[in-house]
Amino acid sequence: MPDYPTCALRRCLLALGTAAALAACSTPPPAPEVEAPPPLETSEPPREAPPAPPPPPEPPPVLPPQSHVPAQPLAAALAYADRVRGAPAAALAPEITRLSQPGGAPMQQLQLALALQQMRTPADNARALQALQRLLAIATDEARELHPLARLLQAQLAEQRKLEEAGERQAQQLRDAQKRIDQLNERMEALRAIERRRPSSR
Repeated sequence: MPDYPTCALRRCLLALGTAAALAACSTPPPAPEVEAPPPLETSEPPREAPPAPPPPPEPPPVLPPQSHVPAQPLAAALAYADRVRGAPAAALAPEITRLSQPGGAPMQQLQLALALQQMRTPADNARALQALQRLLAIATDEARELHPLARLLQAQLAEQRKLEEAGERQAQQLRDAQKRIDQLNERMEALRAIERRRPSSR
């Protein structure tokens, strides 16, 4: 007669051994794949655009071209006067330098006086008078033809010089009068200060 507890124990042990063998033979599940971190992007900083080149400098002003030069000296002088009238100082400066070369012809002396007159400064007006005096001292036929216009310009510049001197004297008189007024105001203020410091009589 079989021993039932012993058989049951054997069956249990056999079942446990079979289960252990099956567990040992079974393949473990694969480990989860770990994604590699994405490579760091080494992007260069944006390059600044090069600065725009500066605009080219404006060309200096020049005198308007003279398309036709009259043959007669007096007509040529009047045409030159019309050419330089109202021209800016920057355009007249190189023209005055060119005409100021020593040994100038009569027409060159007159043109120099006309160009200097457009500068409208006392010093340039004085130089214009000197150029006209040199022209009036020349006794050639070309110079004598220009003498009437030279004398007219000389009288005009002399009158302008008188007006400038009168204006300077008037301005100096106004400055002197304002100075005297300021001195009187200072004296009156000093007298008021003395009066305020004097004790009042009761």
